[in-house]
Amino acid sequence: MQLSRRSFLTYTAGGALALVLVDPVTGARTVMADGLAGPTLPGSGIRKFVTPLLVPPTMPRTRRTGPGGPVDHYDISVRQFVQQVLPSDLPATTVWGYGPAAGGVGRALHHAPSMTIEAEHGVPVRIRWINGLVDADGRYLPHLLPVDPTLHWANPEQRPGADGVPRTDVRPDLDGLTYVPPEEFTDPQTQYTTYRGPVPIVIHLHGAMGMGDESDGYPEAWYLPDAVDVPTGYAPYGTWYTFFRDKSEDLFGVEWGRGEQVAHYPNANRDSTLWFHDHALGITRLNVYAGPAGFYLLRGGDHGEQNVVDARTGRRAVLPATAPTASRGRGRVPTYEIPLAIQDRSFNADGSLFYPDTRAFFDGYEGPFVGEEESPIAPVWNPEFFGDAIIVNGRTWPFVELERRRYRLRFLNGCGSRFLILDLGALATKGARAHQIGNDGGFLPAPHDLADDGMQLLLGPAERADVILDLTDVEEGDYEITNLGPDEPYGGGVVGDDFDPADPASTGLVMRVTVVPVRGRDLTTPAEHLVLPAPPAPPEEVFVRRLALLEHMHDVHDHEVEEGEAPAAALLGVLHGDPTVRAEAQPLTWADPVSENPAVGDTEVWEFYNLTADAHPVHVHETPFEVLDRRAISVEEAEYVVGVGDPLGPVPAGDRGLKDTVISYPETVTRVRMTFTNPGQFVWHCHVLEHEDNEMMRPYRVGPVQEGQPADGPHHH
Repeated sequence: MQLSRRSFLTYTAGGALALVLVDPVTGARTVMADGLAGPTLPGSGIRKFVTPLLVPPTMPRTRRTGPGGPVDHYDISVRQFVQQVLPSDLPATTVWGYGPAAGGVGRALHHAPSMTIEAEHGVPVRIRWINGLVDADGRYLPHLLPVDPTLHWANPEQRPGADGVPRTDVRPDLDGLTYVPPEEFTDPQTQYTTYRGPVPIVIHLHGAMGMGDESDGYPEAWYLPDAVDVPTGYAPYGTWYTFFRDKSEDLFGVEWGRGEQVAHYPNANRDSTLWFHDHALGITRLNVYAGPAGFYLLRGGDHGEQNVVDARTGRRAVLPATAPTASRGRGRVPTYEIPLAIQDRSFNADGSLFYPDTRAFFDGYEGPFVGEEESPIAPVWNPEFFGDAIIVNGRTWPFVELERRRYRLRFLNGCGSRFLILDLGALATKGARAHQIGNDGGFLPAPHDLADDGMQLLLGPAERADVILDLTDVEEGDYEITNLGPDEPYGGGVVGDDFDPADPASTGLVMRVTVVPVRGRDLTTPAEHLVLPAPPAPPEEVFVRRLALLEHMHDVHDHEVEEGEAPAAALLGVLHGDPTVRAEAQPLTWADPVSENPAVGDTEVWEFYNLTADAHPVHVHETPFEVLDRRAISVEEAEYVVGVGDPLGPVPAGDRGLKDTVISYPETVTRVRMTFTNPGQFVWHCHVLEHEDNEMMRPYRVGPVQEGQPADGPHHH
């Protein structure tokens, strides 16, 4: 397979941005352009480890109702506010985040990431998600970041598509128009620019299983805020919104207000670490980057922590946890279970978030763009983006004091494009031990000693890891958790051989741990003695689907871009034929009809054939899956699979049990098995958000078409 060289940005010694091309085979690097406009506050210049780690408190319930069994209710809004993300000697940052919708003091409780929702297995949670992106006078707030209107996106202003019909959720037809930056936009008859209208949102609880499609945060079920000044002609919501609203109101008897969605989560999952974030069509990368995210910790059930056993005694094991409420009011509340949302961002000197407003930031490409000369290259969208600052729980490079005892750390890779390889080696050299006990879908079949992996933990975007960190024998002092993942697209391999690690002065640092004396006794069970609840045995599959991960490379002439090609979109598709002999990939877009339609109750194997040069974290909504294996494939002309090898060793320990997101490596087929128990319309996609927003997402349907649902296909509106 002829792999295209990929571009990435780095800082030169003088602090200016340079664009570099890397050859994935030889590793050769070529500086293509320097002095690019980028963030005016380089991450390497931000002081590290001067801000304490914030541990998100528990989100307050609005109420709990019965009869017929309890239901926990929450009213949660997304708002814009100012937060001290950078150290206190630098300006605060305007962000978006979730918080209690109640007025007054509730506004002060919005944060990025938000307070954590604590849920019980089998006790439904019903959340009224409110789009509160309005100012104090109820006028809509435009996006903090540049919205590219050329993608297949929500399109609330209803620009016509290729057939000339004004509608939402379409790739607008901009032929004959020229893109100009907002400050140069003067003539809508000949020009177009970034979208500055009210912002569409829709919330997805990532990892939730067994719920109706009306609660999943379908990308075309977005809605605008209930603002007083929504422009005439704008659609207040997306194509699927009314269908899901009516379905939800019939099922649960709860009305949806303007600018709201009501989601009902049955909490049928195994005990696991979930998280919630935005999922609006074509702008997920921007909405998530602006800040809204939060943990959702689901506890209990047959596979819950109360069924973890201490192998030494046969009795219930004790996991590190937050001290019970009864201990509060006596000073410091010990927190031994800590969720850690790790994200990358870039900042300007005034504290504002930096995100590219031009395609040139990615690879120097300066046109033609969509609308000109039949170009498919979007003017603003970047195929990937790597921030040069690491934030943990909403603060850059924090520090935390941890006692000489065991902690439960729930890691989330909340980055848009960046793969993390967390390195706990500095602690390990002084006696720390670490065992992974869970992943996306709950507990692993058995604790995995991270020493077997060199004390490193690989997490693709959206993946989670539940880790017991044992500091009992560690010397007191300061230690850093670092990141060895690359500052560029990840393709697998060995750090230092196949790719350079992250910048040790910025993105290679994550947080500082200061080990202090233990207070009291540690009564928790050592991780090596934990017996974890076994995952359920999946039924045998009745069908195998061969699916493809693809990239649309566009010829661009008389330009510096490598070999005259530039990435125009990332795609999913299906594979036709026998891949052990010769199979052809058929690319599909978001607008193409549903091609994956399992029956209710069916168990299927989905095979992800990655024909691109990068690894992709593949996320399937609604249904947990078992990773079966990965096998090398032979690729020809970037569209044919002409051979499949034997399994590439055993499934890595962190991929065992059940998952909802799995890393698909270049020139590899990754095979997963899952059972579809709930009918409805869902999606599967790459969780590199820049890819997801430009065609690397597909709808799938379980069971028959529902009466009254919007039709799928290119003219489904």
